[in-house]
Amino acid sequence: MDLKQHIRDVPDFPIKGVLFKDITTLLNNPAAFRHTVDKLAERYRGMHITKIVGVEARGFIFAGALAYVLGCGVIPVRKKGKLPHKTRSMSYELEYGTATIEIHEDSIHPGEQILVLDDVIATGGTLAAACELVEKLGGEVVEVAVVIELTVFPGRKKLSGRSFHALIEF
Repeated sequence: MDLKQHIRDVPDFPIKGVLFKDITTLLNNPAAFRHTVDKLAERYRGMHITKIVGVEARGFIFAGALAYVLGCGVIPVRKKGKLPHKTRSMSYELEYGTATIEIHEDSIHPGEQILVLDDVIATGGTLAAACELVEKLGGEVVEVAVVIELTVFPGRKKLSGRSFHALIEF
């Protein structure tokens, strides 16, 4: 299945000049969504991943579905102020501003094998910050995975040599 056919382009979102890759069209197609999760599961089955970090918000969707298939836990990484317990935070730059993400301090134990997952990578700031949070808590980032890599941006370079996988490239 060509997953690119299930991604909608939305010009000038969230700001003028940005061409947003909208995955909601993939999500609402049962066959495309299942194929996406199955392709990810194929790659990570047998890698002994203990938890999947899902990055807010669309990363939660894929992380939850994949964790169910792999039989591992899910850790939400959220925007500042959204998690109710003690957190660690990391600020970073986006392609159109700055942001801060947080993770619960007790969500990862030293040595756990963590997959960091999001829907898209552009500049890489969000995923790099998520990896740093995982590592500060003692987790080992097995790989960083995305459904879509926007190759016109240098996002992969911000991951500091970590293993990286994308299902689709634009």
